[in-house]
Amino acid sequence: MSRVLLIEDNPANRRLLGDHLRRVGYEVIEAEDADSGLAIAFNDPVDLVVMDIQLPGTDGLTATRLLRANATTKAIPIIAVTAHAMRGDEARILEAGCNAYTSKPIDYREFLKQVAALIDPA
Repeated sequence: MSRVLLIEDNPANRRLLGDHLRRVGYEVIEAEDADSGLAIAFNDPVDLVVMDIQLPGTDGLTATRLLRANATTKAIPIIAVTAHAMRGDEARILEAGCNAYTSKPIDYREFLKQVAALIDPA
């Protein structure tokens, strides 16, 4: 079973995203902030990270850069979740090291397609 690390500070969004991922068979490990998520990623292997961009403390883009700079986590695919998709966001998100992004409100069918494509790119 593939393991997804979900880093989202909003409990309702975290529950909704986690429920959708679990429903299609992923094991979901949840973190409510970037620092907790980074600690999990560095110490407990995962197959994918779903990262909210606007997190308290360390933001999602900074956390993404930290994951990319670490030998243990640099190859883990990352999907960014953003509340306010604005002009230039996609470039900024991809430059930080994310493989893909989705904006809220989330189209869960498309989101799950992104997840599957990144976990099993064959």
